[in-house]
Amino acid sequence: MALDPVSIFTVVIVILAIILLAVLFTFVPVMLWISALAAGVKVSIFTLIGMRLRRVIPNRVINPLIKAHKAGLDVTNNQLESHYLAGGNVDRVVNALIAAHRANMELSFERSAAIDLAGRDVLEAVQMSVNPKVIETPFISGVAINGIEVKAKAKITVRANIDRLVGGAGEETIIARVGEGIVSTIGSSKRHTEVLENPDMISQTVLAKGLDAGTAFEILSIDIADVDIGKNIGAELQTEQAEADKNIAQAKAEERRAMAVAKEQEMKAKVEEMRAKVVEAESQVPLAMADALKSGNIGVMDYMNIQNITADTDMRDSISKVSDDSKKGPKND
Repeated sequence: MALDPVSIFTVVIVILAIILLAVLFTFVPVMLWISALAAGVKVSIFTLIGMRLRRVIPNRVINPLIKAHKAGLDVTNNQLESHYLAGGNVDRVVNALIAAHRANMELSFERSAAIDLAGRDVLEAVQMSVNPKVIETPFISGVAINGIEVKAKAKITVRANIDRLVGGAGEETIIARVGEGIVSTIGSSKRHTEVLENPDMISQTVLAKGLDAGTAFEILSIDIADVDIGKNIGAELQTEQAEADKNIAQAKAEERRAMAVAKEQEMKAKVEEMRAKVVEAESQVPLAMADALKSGNIGVMDYMNIQNITADTDMRDSISKVSDDSKKGPKND
């Protein structure tokens, strides 16, 4: 059956209307607009369209706005949208404002947004302001004056300081400062037994130094959880020093021995040199005697007498050597 032009026009109009409504409900969050109106939040449909055009996800702003309105907070749509465009977490900021409002804490939207943009968890900071957090340090070693090592573990109760969250130091700084205070307190003790008998002297001394200055926290208390005895560092250092002194003395003795050996070798060389000179001088005696015989300064009988005296001397030396060997006795193999 053929359709008349009026029916065809009606069908086209219905199809175009359906397409238009589908595009409208896809691009414009109508259900979100209805939810806002039902919650009493005045948001126009054109504001939601503007969010779409500014590449803002509407439910990321409108839902926190509804939550803030129900909690009685004076927060505007422009504030939340600007914080979203700056890269902040709108839902976390609103939750932090609600928590601070319930706890009667003074926290403005600007301060909360600044803390969130600084990279800190503003909701956790508000919760920590209401419920302080306990930070436990590892075992920190210190050496008393008597050389005994003392290990202490501390528990630090801190509360977040909202005014110093932006630019304030974190937990690592608190732990480092407390550790430095523990080491200095143990190191100033004359005996390790003083620390064992009165461990709260560590917490009192450390707490009095104002270690939370410039940090994002306020230290409420420092409690010493455990104290242990470590090594006898003083004795170990003395042992190592004695060993070093011994090595130095051995090195010096070896140096002196080497010098003595070198001196001995030098003296032996000098002795050999003197013997060579004696041999050289003795070699000149026959020449001198021959020259004396030739010149007539000595006669043949004189020369014979010298030979007899030399032979007699050699004989006496031989006899004395035999006598000395007999007194020493036989050698053992």
